[in-house]
Formats: sequence, C-alpha cells, structure tokens
Amino acid sequence: MACGGFVCSKTSLCILNLIYVMVSLLMIGVAAWGKWFGLVSSFRVMAAVIAVGLFLFFVAIVGLCGAVKHHQVLLFFYMLILFMVFILQFSVSCACLAINKEQQNLLLEIGWNKSESMKEDLERSLDCCDFLQVNYNETCVATCFKNQTCRPCSVIIQAYADDALQFVGGVSLFFSFTEILGVWLAYRYRNQKNHRQNPGAFI
Repeated sequence: MACGGFVCSKTSLCILNLIYVMVSLLMIGVAAWGKWFGLVSSFRVMAAVIAVGLFLFFVAIVGLCGAVKHHQVLLFFYMLILFMVFILQFSVSCACLAINKEQQNLLLEIGWNKSESMKEDLERSLDCCDFLQVNYNETCVATCFKNQTCRPCSVIIQAYADDALQFVGGVSLFFSFTEILGVWLAYRYRNQKNHRQNPGAFI
C-alpha cells in the first residue's frame, strides 16, 4: 500500500476525524463536568464551550462519513467548512500571540464588566475582589473579604494572562495546521479512484 494511495488517504482522513470527535466530546464533557460541580456558574461560558464542541463534532462526523463512503458532496462541504474554520482559528491564534499589554488590559476589563457570574467565579477561585481597586463597602464572595486582606483581581489575572494567551495561541495555531492538513487530505482523497471497485465508476 503506497502512502499516497487511496487506502492510505482514506485511513488518514478517518483517523484525523476520529481525533476531532474525541476532542469535541472532551470539550462537551469538561463543560458539563464544570457546571455540574459548580466550577463554572456562568451559563454563557458553558453554552459557548458546548456549542463549539457540538460544531466540531458535526464537522468531524461529516468528514468521517465522507471518508468512509468516498462521498464527493460531503467531502466538498467538509473541505469548505474546515477551511473557513482554519482561517478563523489561525487569525485568533495570531491575535493571541501578538496582543500587547495595553490591549490585553483593555480586553480583560471589558470581559470583567460583562458578566456578574464570571466575576463571582474569578473572585472565588483567585481569592480577590473587584478589578482595579477593592471596595470593602460592597459585597464579595472571596474568603479574603472577611479579613479585608484582598488584592484587586486585575493584579492576579494579569500575572497569568500572558502565559494563558501564549498557551491558547500556541494550541490554537497547532490545531489550525491539523485543519489545513484535513483540507489537503480531503482534496487529495476526493480525486482518487477506488481500484477495488469498478475502475470506470468514478464520480
């Protein structure tokens, strides 16, 4: 069996899509687990992660069915969707790796002010209160608030933001290249003949 042959292309595409299926199920499972055990109280965050997981699962199933059946239409739409996801994900990963301190602080403050439930999650897990300055006249769910020894959350978040953005950008960049690999494999596989069937029966 040649590495560039029909069977090898089919097997590689199936394996790639099985990996995508496992990653999507892991995303859905982690989001549901975090909500179940109260680690994430924000419904929007959980719903967003589950939606991304379901979308990836759908794309992987389309690619898997197209690969198993050598279905030209399914493979075409799989290539199209995966290429658009690649462009989006590659752009996001480059933005994460290239963002400067001022832009990072601005985005963190905007994100902080958008969701009350996310605020509470961060205050509870990081043991801090408010974003820029602690106000002891208001309420806070952090344990340090009782002793009035809290630090502003921006100090702690910014300490980890650089590493988090580098990690997210790197992982996103790696997966974006697996997506372009999937597009290339699907394109190559679509144009190959299955010699186990009638050689003239090629759509």
